[in-house]
Amino acid sequence: MEKIKALYEQANTMLTDQFGALGPLLIVGVLGMFLILLTLPILLKKQHDPLDKLRKAAQEGATTEDGTKRLRRGRGKNANKLDKYSSFLEPQDEKQYSETKLKLLQAGYRSKDAVRTYHFLQFALGVIFLIFGVAYAIYANATGEPSTQTLIMAIIIPGGVGYMLPKYWVTKRQQTRQEEITNGFPDSLDMMLVCVEAGQSLDQSIIRVAGEIKAGYPALAEEFETVSQEMKAGKDKTSVLRDMSERAGVPDVSSFVTVLIQSASFGTSISEALRVFSAEMRDKRIMRAEEKANKLPTKMTLATMMLTVPPLLIILIGPSVYNIAKTLSQANF
Repeated sequence: MEKIKALYEQANTMLTDQFGALGPLLIVGVLGMFLILLTLPILLKKQHDPLDKLRKAAQEGATTEDGTKRLRRGRGKNANKLDKYSSFLEPQDEKQYSETKLKLLQAGYRSKDAVRTYHFLQFALGVIFLIFGVAYAIYANATGEPSTQTLIMAIIIPGGVGYMLPKYWVTKRQQTRQEEITNGFPDSLDMMLVCVEAGQSLDQSIIRVAGEIKAGYPALAEEFETVSQEMKAGKDKTSVLRDMSERAGVPDVSSFVTVLIQSASFGTSISEALRVFSAEMRDKRIMRAEEKANKLPTKMTLATMMLTVPPLLIILIGPSVYNIAKTLSQANF
């Protein structure tokens, strides 16, 4: 026991001399992280019970109450390399999985592996940034004497940033794509109205509009192309339009889909419905532009004050301050 105690004290003294007072704690943290990294492949490659596989396949292939098929996540023998880790990378809750997939669809990521790739990037970037944080903490502790709170924050913050980075990227892509669809939608409706009034059907007009606006609004053109391809494949038009509304995530597109569905249900003229709705979309675009223009003076007030008032004060008060300082200096002499 005494020999073990002496070895422990000797190792503790050596670590303290090399890395400071928190040297033993840092070494334990690094060893723990390496153990976790060594254990993860074993956990990911664990053998699944055949009964669990059959049960999961039955649940994924089961039908819901309304008779629609549930979304299947696997793709058989030709599946991606990440398929073996699907139970680890994908949310097991169907609601959470659907929400994540819908968000990725609205951001423009339509691959079947989008969800697992998204969670894999979150996990991988979190671990990589965490390693960078640990390396920085060891370096800072070796070159100086930072506080414990500083070291902990230096380790945790990079890991959190790496984990949240894919989420931030997807959110920005989603907002940019929705803004592009909103800006280009009134023009596409005007083109669609011209095509319908010229004698083309709704399917043909959608294809023509998708080709015309592809250079200016590629996201909206992609949605129209998807609609036309699904209609050609024989899918129900109502379902196709509702899927487009869900993928876009824009209120204007949802209203447009509702107008088309109601027009088809009640047998009214599609051209008349498009004429009224396109005029409304143009008015909304003008209102959005006016709203941004009205906000501009308020946003410019602070910048104007910061850039205008200090030079003006220097010009007006500067000579007086200089004369007063000169007078005081002469009085002292």
